[in-house]
Amino acid sequence: MVAARGAIAVRGFAGAGEPTRAELRAAPVHWPRPSVLEAGLEALDRVGPKLAEAARSAGIGTVGDLLYRFPHSHRDRQIRLLETLGAGETGTVLVEVMGNPPRPFRRGKLTMVGVRVGDESDSVRATWFNQPWVSGKLEKGARVLITGRRSPKGLAVQEWELVARASEVDEPGEERSGSFVPVHPATEDLAPKKIREWAEQAVKLAPNAIEGLPVEIQVRKGLGSVGSAIRAAHFPDSPGQLEEARRRLGFEELFLHQALLATRKTSHRRARPAPRFGRPGEMVECWIASLPFAPTKDQRAAFAEIDRDLDSGEPMQRLLMGEVGSGKTVVAVYAMLRALEAGHQAALMAPTETLAEQHAITLGRLLAAEAVPFALLTGATPARVRRQALNQLASGELGLILGTHALIEPTVRFARLGLCVVDEQHRFGVEQRRALDSKGVEGMAPHVLHMTATPIPRTLSLTAYGDLDTTALHNLPAGRKPVMTRVVGEDEREVAYEFLRERLAEGRQAFVVCPLVEVSEKLRGKAAGEEAERLRRGPLRDFRVGLLHGQMHPNEKGEAMRAFAEGETDVLVATTVIEVGIDVPNATMMLIEGAERFGVSQLHQLRGRVGRGEHPSQCLLFAGDAGGMAERRLAAVEETSDGFRLAEVDLLLRGEGEILGTRQSGIARFTVAQLPEDEALLIEAKDEVVRLSAEHGSLEAPELGPLLEAARRRFGTGAADPIPL
Repeated sequence: MVAARGAIAVRGFAGAGEPTRAELRAAPVHWPRPSVLEAGLEALDRVGPKLAEAARSAGIGTVGDLLYRFPHSHRDRQIRLLETLGAGETGTVLVEVMGNPPRPFRRGKLTMVGVRVGDESDSVRATWFNQPWVSGKLEKGARVLITGRRSPKGLAVQEWELVARASEVDEPGEERSGSFVPVHPATEDLAPKKIREWAEQAVKLAPNAIEGLPVEIQVRKGLGSVGSAIRAAHFPDSPGQLEEARRRLGFEELFLHQALLATRKTSHRRARPAPRFGRPGEMVECWIASLPFAPTKDQRAAFAEIDRDLDSGEPMQRLLMGEVGSGKTVVAVYAMLRALEAGHQAALMAPTETLAEQHAITLGRLLAAEAVPFALLTGATPARVRRQALNQLASGELGLILGTHALIEPTVRFARLGLCVVDEQHRFGVEQRRALDSKGVEGMAPHVLHMTATPIPRTLSLTAYGDLDTTALHNLPAGRKPVMTRVVGEDEREVAYEFLRERLAEGRQAFVVCPLVEVSEKLRGKAAGEEAERLRRGPLRDFRVGLLHGQMHPNEKGEAMRAFAEGETDVLVATTVIEVGIDVPNATMMLIEGAERFGVSQLHQLRGRVGRGEHPSQCLLFAGDAGGMAERRLAAVEETSDGFRLAEVDLLLRGEGEILGTRQSGIARFTVAQLPEDEALLIEAKDEVVRLSAEHGSLEAPELGPLLEAARRRFGTGAADPIPL
């Protein structure tokens, strides 16, 4: 088997030399049969029902799954001569079986197989423990690679593999030492060695994998076939060949994913037209002129991009990501006013009642000069108010609506919905966003502006949101001051409280954030309710302390927010319910308890609730027993206030799957590519997709081969469905 792997010649995998005419004529013709890779593992030797079930539990249901379960590492086993292996020493030797096929025998609870083996320097008895089946493999004259511990009694085998059967030893061809050994991701019921044994059989079928890269790209970039790359990724001849295979497979993986996203984006835009809003009119221009501040450069650039989208005839699918306090709501209001001005309705959907209510307050302030009517629809909306809003929406009398999931209920009908704004869109499920999309004008799709207050690194933007156009707001509005941030030890708590009391005495306000709503036996951390009582009785007894958390009744939450916003309470003790949407310019201090429990982006979001007024602001991070990872997170937040830079740090620390604080079903998990390390490879792949789309008009062009079929097989057909709202 190892000798067979030696057939992976350098030229066979991305070789630099150009084959001669004679070599091309002599080369075998192979027509891939992808269905071969869809066979279950039972098609391989020594895979029974029990092992096949264990493999399926580990995500290996087919031969193709096995081929794409690449080793996480390789061990470089140095081959030694037997005579150099002293007693008590462990090493790897390449030996020949000298005795006849042995029979298993028992000694106590152990089953053993023993046979004499040797090389040109020495011979020794090798013993296998509890592996009776190996006896059938140990023919006299077979060559075996053994890793084991030598003792006066012989060689105790730890790992082994058959290099050549006795009948194969004299055949011409290369004999490999097999010293570069793969270590596959394993489970409790599936050892790495077992997966490696199966992979040794499966790589013979690798040429049946669909070639996802068009030939033109392979030739121009000097890339070998996918089958050769798969073989080399499992069983390379050298570290260099392994890296070459990893890069080739990683590029193909990113290329196929980008191709799917491009196709998905195009199919959505062509599926249904969208209303054209024309150019901005007097209403929008007057509103901009009435603002008490001048829009930032980034905001004006966002206005221009949205204008192009809204007059394209295709549904806008734009992701607006902004630094904390960068003014995303102003951009959202601009887009909604454009819809109203064009005679359409607009809706803003937020994930929580707290955020929806805060949006209502902000919109009331931003739209005061224009006197634009709007309604708020949440689970707490009184029945009478709800009925009135629904009737006005259905008749078209009401043009602007804000709300939570209540907006997607069947009873909510729009007369001419033209634009939707989805805030913190990653908190909504696919079906929820699709439900709002379906409420558009019959036969037309509404324009959609997605918003997130979590700055997204470029690598994640190109993968998780590659089917959206993106706009980033980096510039902070004039007057916003940086927030001084410091990690505070328990021994500094009293000093911190004294500093807090001084700020409160000056008339400022403060947030105290706790990780829990109430005390838990399972989770360590301060609870908001208990902490509020402790502060009222102790360190802050001379000040008014309020409480806000997600389990409160909506009316209670609204009252707590109102009291804090209007200065009736000095300190608001809260959970992360205040992470987004709370805007109290007089709040200049934030204390975060159990800061080690929060992620980088979440800490930055919380910190963004202060520093919104004219006074200097501070954020104090109280950390308990923080491990190395938590210490790195806290240090990053302390050192920089750049949300986009922190998002990159978060990606490095936590990985692409958790960067948004939640695993989304639509985010691809890559098998070979590693992000953000492979960002350059990702950009290269995207550029190739853009170039091919421009050259051929469609990625379905025959000249591109089975590109999209390979992409759908790799990432699932659902990945190519039109993007939900």
